[in-house]
Amino acid sequence: MNHQPATAERDLPSLNSPRFVGRDDELRELLGALAHPPAVVLVEGEAGIGKSRLIREMLDRPEVLGRRALTAACPPFLNALTLAPVVDAVQQGVTGLEGLELSPLAGTLRPLFPEWTTVLPPAPEVLTDAGAARHRLMRALAELLDQLRVEVLVVEDVHWADDATVDFLLFIAFRPATRISLVLSYRPEDLPVGSPLARLSSRPAADGGHARITLGALGVAETSELVSSMLGGEHVSAGFAALLYERTDGLPLALEESVRLLRDRADLIRQHDAWIRRPLDDIAVPVTIRDAVTERAGRLGPHAQRILAAAAVLGEPVAEATLVEVAALPAGPAVTYIDEALSGGLLFEDGNGRIAFRHVLAARAVYDTISGRERRAAHRRAGEALSARRQPPVARLAHHFRQAGDTARWSQYAEQAADLALASGDHHAAVSFLHELLADEELPGTVKTRLVQKLPIYAFTGHVGLAQVVRTLSAVLDNETLAVHERAEVRAQLGAMLMQVGEYGEGAAELERAIPDLARRVDAAKAMVVLGRAGGADVPAATHRRWLDGAARLMDGAIPAEDRASLQVDIATGLLAMGERSGWSVGAQLLDDPGMSHVHRGRGLLNLGDAAMSWGRHAEARERLTSAIEWAEQHGHQRLGDMARETMVHLDWYEGRWTGLVERSAALASLEEEPVIWLDSVLVGALFEAVCGSGAAAEEKLRTVMAEGDRRGIEDLPLEPAAALARMRLGEKRTGEALELTERPMAVVAAKGTWLWAREIAPVRVEALMAADRESEATGLVDAFADGLGNCDAPSALAALDSCRAVLIEGRGEFGRAAAAWERAAAAWEALPQPYEALLARHRQGACMLAHGEHAAALPLLSGVHDSLVELGAQRDAAAVGRTLRAHGASARPVWRGGRRGYGDQLSPRELEVARLMLGGLTTPEIAQLLSRSPKTVAAQLNSAMRKYGVSSRTALAVGLTQAGITPAEY
Repeated sequence: MNHQPATAERDLPSLNSPRFVGRDDELRELLGALAHPPAVVLVEGEAGIGKSRLIREMLDRPEVLGRRALTAACPPFLNALTLAPVVDAVQQGVTGLEGLELSPLAGTLRPLFPEWTTVLPPAPEVLTDAGAARHRLMRALAELLDQLRVEVLVVEDVHWADDATVDFLLFIAFRPATRISLVLSYRPEDLPVGSPLARLSSRPAADGGHARITLGALGVAETSELVSSMLGGEHVSAGFAALLYERTDGLPLALEESVRLLRDRADLIRQHDAWIRRPLDDIAVPVTIRDAVTERAGRLGPHAQRILAAAAVLGEPVAEATLVEVAALPAGPAVTYIDEALSGGLLFEDGNGRIAFRHVLAARAVYDTISGRERRAAHRRAGEALSARRQPPVARLAHHFRQAGDTARWSQYAEQAADLALASGDHHAAVSFLHELLADEELPGTVKTRLVQKLPIYAFTGHVGLAQVVRTLSAVLDNETLAVHERAEVRAQLGAMLMQVGEYGEGAAELERAIPDLARRVDAAKAMVVLGRAGGADVPAATHRRWLDGAARLMDGAIPAEDRASLQVDIATGLLAMGERSGWSVGAQLLDDPGMSHVHRGRGLLNLGDAAMSWGRHAEARERLTSAIEWAEQHGHQRLGDMARETMVHLDWYEGRWTGLVERSAALASLEEEPVIWLDSVLVGALFEAVCGSGAAAEEKLRTVMAEGDRRGIEDLPLEPAAALARMRLGEKRTGEALELTERPMAVVAAKGTWLWAREIAPVRVEALMAADRESEATGLVDAFADGLGNCDAPSALAALDSCRAVLIEGRGEFGRAAAAWERAAAAWEALPQPYEALLARHRQGACMLAHGEHAAALPLLSGVHDSLVELGAQRDAAAVGRTLRAHGASARPVWRGGRRGYGDQLSPRELEVARLMLGGLTTPEIAQLLSRSPKTVAAQLNSAMRKYGVSSRTALAVGLTQAGITPAEY
């Protein structure tokens, strides 16, 4: 085709919007998933690939038209306001909330919907805990969507979503009994590293539709079809289509823009070099789009071009009046200019009369052509226009005034945006705003001191890292205008943050320098509590104890009750972590206080439950953790609930409740944004793998946890994985590696004097030393362990000490005494209960009895150990016991090597456990809670038991169980 320049408008071919081309399979997949609500559909692809068009086609199909759908779009702002896309979608799609049956929880929505405060319930009490506040906000917003009967929530450009929006989408997707289907579009290359959005594809809901649709480029044939549809069905030669395909790589947006320019010029666009895709953050637009948009915009009149520039500066759909004001055009003839701009095809008008660019890349291309002076002026006009709204969008105002160079108004709105983010529980967004303010050299030092106090120390994920904030605070300290107490406040924050990134020594030094100059007692007490946490490899426990005692002495009536409660939780936690018995009385006194707030009670339950597990007080740990989970569900505290559930998983590992453990641990391990939860769940999964699965997989995970503990400066974190890995090496007769793995962890325990921490590492270290013929060192370590525990009566540490002593005696060849020592150790582990460790001790007891010639007593003991290990799932250990039995002429039950165990018409151990609890009068939910299983799993196990007994009711099952001599379980 040879196109000549057109001489008149009538010579140009008519130009249509492109037909929906090349996406039929994807549309069928999308609609198929939505046919099974609640569905989760992820639509991914690069900019301009056709994600929005696919979604528009979906919304226009009869299958979806009859369902209530809300469409949200995430704006390309660095600091998006909390939940802004969903809030905007509700505001645009709903006229009001009258007639809705909203619970008191909906009062939490007042900061997000100030225009509806007259119909929203009163605001509930303020929660100081970020996780609790955010989760409560999500529950309230989900309730609002439910009341509005929303069935499909579409969120486009999720790669730009604020953290709270992503969390809300995950909350909706994994909420029990949800009826809202999600359709999310995003660019995978622009997703933040480690984005939690991956959880939606890695953990699809079992009872809803699920699809992950990746849009690719169009082929040559599809390119020809799309171009033809725009040219009124005109035939397109193969050569023409191939040329367009070659220069656009089949990107639908690039094809569409090229065809529009072809029509405008009546000629072929000159061929550029190969298409280069760059992320938008590079402030670069692909050459084809840039040239096409620039030339099309250049064909418009100067006033229409001002409309385009205003739309590019605003970067979001806005009303005509706002667009005209930012363009600085007279209102009267502006309608004509808007119509001209719309006719150019770069802008579109949505169903609410708002105008915006049809494609982000086109907007970026126009924005890049605006001179710096005019760009600043347009941003200022945008800020003035938006600030006149009844409810100003403070995050967008901060963006516009910063681009305008108006520091005073930028800082005003950025701080307001940070405050609103904090009030909504979105601490990540707050950190972004506050960090930008603190990094500004023009901001006065006194203002920065106030802002520093707002920084949430433990919320540093996303695009602003903790290391960046630490550098910024260090620069703030260099401000010579700060008063002494102001400098101390900044220094205390800096010290706490340095300790968070593993720089314990430097952080502790900053805190110690800050304490004497802090003006408020509560600030000094908080700094002392931070120093009282057992960190730093070479800081003795006695030093931490002195700081905790100092904080306790400061807690009088001058400190507000809420702060006192928070400090008491921290003091009890710090004492118990170091093995100080006094921590239990502090904790008990704390929980007995009727005036204690809900937030601190929940944290106290979690921390005391975790401490009880570490001490080996398992019954108390389960009671506290169960209460913490119930508290979290009652008060909507997602993070605390997840932490309690993960600690419960760890407790179940210790207690041998291994059914479903891998799945529960893996589910929590997907919470990468919560490092404490993630690391502990990875650890539990690795411990299970080490005993029941792949040694190679276990080693990788164990080393990951050890490395993360070292990197983050969490001194006690590497102890358990190091012990597990060293135990694997001892089993492989690689003594040198076991010694190497245990050397530094054991040295940290000894240097700090936190001998409670030795419960995992000491027995393995003693074993390695004895295997290396270093008996004197092993003896010295056992003596130091016993002396170091002092009055610490932690059952887990005492059981570990019994195991250490048994290793010593066995290593000396005193097999009769060793058998008795191992029997004591086994009994101690059984009392916790910690059945896996108990069975390993019984195995060693039996082996020592054989070595001492007590075959008649040893073989039945070992046979029972073998069967119990098989039942537990510890195949490798069971195989080792089996080899010992066979070597002495006894038979061993075959070890299960994987796959489903077959029990025939007999109840499996898990079915029997559930059935006995049912006989005791417990309901399915009560059994599920007691065993930490889902009600669905318990119901399935009871149904299986009924099938095996040939009955159809639980009453008949109870009769059959009783006749079979099965007794109710004690609980």
